[in-house]
Amino acid sequence: MFELDHLAISATELEAGASWLSEKLGVPLQAGGQHGAMGTHNQLLALGDLYLEVIAIDPNAPSPAYPRWFDLDHFQGGPRLTNWIVRCPDMEQGLAGMPEGTGTPMSLERGDLRWQMAVPEAGILPLDGVGPALITWQGDAHPAPRLTDQATRLKQLYVSHPDIGQLPGLDDQRVVYETGPAGLRAVFDTPKGEVTI
Repeated sequence: MFELDHLAISATELEAGASWLSEKLGVPLQAGGQHGAMGTHNQLLALGDLYLEVIAIDPNAPSPAYPRWFDLDHFQGGPRLTNWIVRCPDMEQGLAGMPEGTGTPMSLERGDLRWQMAVPEAGILPLDGVGPALITWQGDAHPAPRLTDQATRLKQLYVSHPDIGQLPGLDDQRVVYETGPAGLRAVFDTPKGEVTI
């Protein structure tokens, strides 16, 4: 029912975050766009069937009257992997299989991309933020196949939390659940070799 869709690296400033990631992985990122409803913007990197986004508050956009997704209103420090996003074909059914507090569906669009995203009322996802965000794409359009292949792939995503059993199962060997302190860690195969973020 759930499939890994993409990963999010949060940054206090988009260009700095994208430069940091590009240097770490040895590949360039591509322009993404703005999320008007959230006052954020991003840059993207192809990961084959997935993609990775660096996301930050857009200083030129008006602030929403509600908390931004990924708890970006409280993000501090250097760029880091903060979120993973899973997709499902039906948002209501998907939410029924997710931990309480995963969020309320919000309809969004950019160009020909249309999607629903479950956004928590307070902005922070369950399990201290390491629970997955939930997305449902509407139509066939998806960012991943539009991006230039940079020979970079996700090898492993480690999701750790003391209550890890609350998370739904995924039929994806790249996703590994661990019982331990709350956190996310991703290992990538890149032109530079294996890189962990």
